[in-house]
Amino acid sequence: MFINRHAKMLGIVTVCFLGFRGVDAQEDQPALATVKTVKCTFSILATGTWKNGKPEAAVKPAALSLTFDSVNVEEGTADLLANAGGTASKSDILVRLSKGTLHFVQMFVDGPLYTTTIFPNQTRAGKLQAVHTRHEFTAGMSLPGFTWQPEQYYGECEARQ
Repeated sequence: MFINRHAKMLGIVTVCFLGFRGVDAQEDQPALATVKTVKCTFSILATGTWKNGKPEAAVKPAALSLTFDSVNVEEGTADLLANAGGTASKSDILVRLSKGTLHFVQMFVDGPLYTTTIFPNQTRAGKLQAVHTRHEFTAGMSLPGFTWQPEQYYGECEARQ
């Protein structure tokens, strides 16, 4: 009887603890679930290519900035604001929130796929870890300022409500 009582008490405490942990986990999500604008900067770039059939990678400094506006997590939409050659342009983006991590996806008709992921981990006050990836490859081409090979950028984003 004494053991059964302790087992019941332990079960109740465990359920309560797990219930409270679930609330804590959900508290991480609303910060990114209610975002309206995201400004990202990426300072490191890893590029990949294939030489003689073998994959190669290189890491170098970068200076890439992205701004996602009109973010609507419920509808899964956002706009990517870009400034290409001095001309402002807007691109439609798919948005998904998964376990506190926010994903932006941009698919192009001619093949490339770009993704930006914001993790719920702070790099410093008000900034969150982020990665931007470009899935693109044009064999035998190298134009400065244009993506022609797979790229992955590392940096941080500031999310605003």
